[in-house]
Amino acid sequence: MDVNTNPISMLVLLILCLFLRSHISLGADTISGNQSLSGNQTIVSEDGVFELGFFKPSNASKYYIGMWYKQITEKTVVWVANREKPVSDTYSSELQISDGNLVLFNESKVPIWSTNVNSTRSPEVKAILLNDGNLVLEDGSNSSKRLWESFLNPAHTWLPGSRIGYNKKTNTKQLLTSWKSSEDPAPGLYSLEIVPNGKSYIIRWNRSRQYWTSGDWNGAIFSKIPEMRLNYIYNFSFVPNDEETYFTYSVYPSSRTISRFVMDVSGQIKQLSLLSDNKWNLFWAQPRQQCEVYVFCGAYGSCSEKSLPFCHCLTGFEPKMKSDWDLQDYSGGCTRKTKLQCGNDNPTNGERDGFRKTPNVLLSEIEQPVQVGNTTACESTCLNNCSCTAYAYDNSGCMIWMGDLLNVQQLEEDDNRGRMLYIRVAASELKSSTNEFKSTKSRKGLIVGVVAGSIFLLGLILFFILRRRNKVFGTGKVKGALVAFGYRDLQNATKNFSEKLGGGGFGSVFKGTLPDSTMIAVKKLESVGQGEKQFRTEVSTIGSIQHVNLVRLHGFCSQGTKRLLVYGYMSNGSLDAHLFHEKNSNVLVWETRYRIALGIARGLVYLHEKCRNCIIHCDIKPENILLDDEFCPKVADFGLAKLMGRDFSRVLTTMRGTRGYLAPEWIAGVAITSKADVYSYGMMLFELVSGRRNAEQSKDGKVNFFPTLATSILVEGGNVLSLLDPRLDGNADIEELERVSKVACWCIQDEESHRPSMGQVVQILEGIMEVNLPPVPGSLKLYVDNKESIIFFTESESNESSSSTSSQAKGTNSSICASS
Repeated sequence: MDVNTNPISMLVLLILCLFLRSHISLGADTISGNQSLSGNQTIVSEDGVFELGFFKPSNASKYYIGMWYKQITEKTVVWVANREKPVSDTYSSELQISDGNLVLFNESKVPIWSTNVNSTRSPEVKAILLNDGNLVLEDGSNSSKRLWESFLNPAHTWLPGSRIGYNKKTNTKQLLTSWKSSEDPAPGLYSLEIVPNGKSYIIRWNRSRQYWTSGDWNGAIFSKIPEMRLNYIYNFSFVPNDEETYFTYSVYPSSRTISRFVMDVSGQIKQLSLLSDNKWNLFWAQPRQQCEVYVFCGAYGSCSEKSLPFCHCLTGFEPKMKSDWDLQDYSGGCTRKTKLQCGNDNPTNGERDGFRKTPNVLLSEIEQPVQVGNTTACESTCLNNCSCTAYAYDNSGCMIWMGDLLNVQQLEEDDNRGRMLYIRVAASELKSSTNEFKSTKSRKGLIVGVVAGSIFLLGLILFFILRRRNKVFGTGKVKGALVAFGYRDLQNATKNFSEKLGGGGFGSVFKGTLPDSTMIAVKKLESVGQGEKQFRTEVSTIGSIQHVNLVRLHGFCSQGTKRLLVYGYMSNGSLDAHLFHEKNSNVLVWETRYRIALGIARGLVYLHEKCRNCIIHCDIKPENILLDDEFCPKVADFGLAKLMGRDFSRVLTTMRGTRGYLAPEWIAGVAITSKADVYSYGMMLFELVSGRRNAEQSKDGKVNFFPTLATSILVEGGNVLSLLDPRLDGNADIEELERVSKVACWCIQDEESHRPSMGQVVQILEGIMEVNLPPVPGSLKLYVDNKESIIFFTESESNESSSSTSSQAKGTNSSICASS
């Protein structure tokens, strides 16, 4: 039978061809001098964790030599050799030992990658893939010295045992460099590196522009990454010597966790751990916000945290490389749809460029101030300079931007950090918008008459309402969005302050009703240390802050020595009334409590991170959380710490329950940061879980301190449901309950740098970020370790602590929050 038609002969021939193409079979984890790797051949570490061979990223057409986790279904590449020089045919390409080096030859037998070391060209040189993922080149005759290792030449992944450092003798750095895109492992724009002669890491854009730092290493964590304290699986160490400085880390064997750090294509450094279902869990990412990554969306690209994808081109622009944008590589940015006329000797129809209004934009690139008196002159200055691409005119005067617009961020409507930006576009772009408007206008012509009549009628009604309001309030005048009430008007509205809703160190709150039947809450401030002009200025600032989880300030009164604030009335009162008052039959179900915890966190994120200047509340507690008709939480009294200009020690020691929310730094007398609010929030979370005060006196005169009990149960893996308010009969989502309890424990760490930010708290409660068991706070550790004292401490100890707070909070801390 003819060999070409004999199936058995064909099979034998195929097997023979495959055998001849596969060269010599490889050892399990080694490439020796007489071996090569090609085609589908791989080497595998002795423990079977890591595998090395040819691969191609998802839909890419080219191949690379790389290393990945063997047992993980979704291929996770941790190291790439030929990042910039891929090959097309893996069977014609070879990785082999040549002249004492590990060398990759392409299809044309041209070396495109090499370990490039000066060796003795010993025939015993071999490459070994170790169990930790380190590919090493050794001389068999002297195996104690490694000729080369991948751990000293990382790509985008930092594995346990490897290092990121700086060589003092050669002035070279070991970098973690991102991929160019998800399908291209070529070095991207973002790199993590150690600060030479320092103890911190930074991330740079294009190896030049720094946009993030880890903060200094204090022997336990980096100061800007408090999340490191949360996870016990790592052991970091800093090694300085005469030749180099570097950081390295290991994973404690007891954790049995596979973990890695990645310099991601997003421009963020990420810590990921492998879950039991073989999926990667993101533990943290820095910078926390995607839009904080420098030029993430490229030139003329706009970044928004509230949209997916994060990047969009500004109006009048389009992606420069659509294919790259489809791969989430936005670095190429956007290009104009229509070329500008400026600088064109033959402009079309003599038209000039114009400007498109773009509201609420944050542009971090440095602008150039121009000394002009009005917006028209500012526009003219920019229009007459072909290099000027945008301008803004506001209270800061005239600012212009030259060259490509970089780092444009589109903010939310309620974010007051933004400004109105006028971006230069071609006249035809503006004309197209105008034509579209005109076509729409013609269709609306019939409606205009009806609308005009309605507006006229509405205007008359509004006129009479405002006229009546002015008569009612006498001295009341509108200041921006706030109403300046007269004292007598508020006296009448509150029936001479007869119905008291509550009180605290800032003053008492009374229920009132305006003549138009609007319900209000009036706070009479006590001991205000500011003059009327400064008071009005600060109130205006507070009044401009708007968020769904912050109580809205509607007006104020500043008359003589009297200072009052007018808020909207919250029908469901304060949170403490629902948690601690047994007579209140409306017990908050767990779902509502969880929404309240998340809402409060979001409100604090706005105060800490979204306001133009960080606002530290300084008095977070259930009494200052109000609930509207739908039990949506509203943080009250924010900004009052600065407004009062007061001796804050008096406020802290006179308000019932406030002592239990004080962060340790108050007692230590150090400067207060937003982490003081985080501590108070954590203490309040415990009360939200238990439905009782954190410190309650028992019949034998001792105090039951709930955070100690909660921490003990978390540490010992006890029944988390036992922490729940007994009135709920165990009806709660256990995962959410455990998450809240762990967050609370993390928030009350003694060292403020070890606490999370409120932004991280929100991410955890939203399920975006996982939270492991944080360390036991030092202030609770004694009681947790000592089983006999696990729950109780004596009332005298509590009083001594309170006295210490009262005396030490004076002086140094008296103006800390006031300067926030």
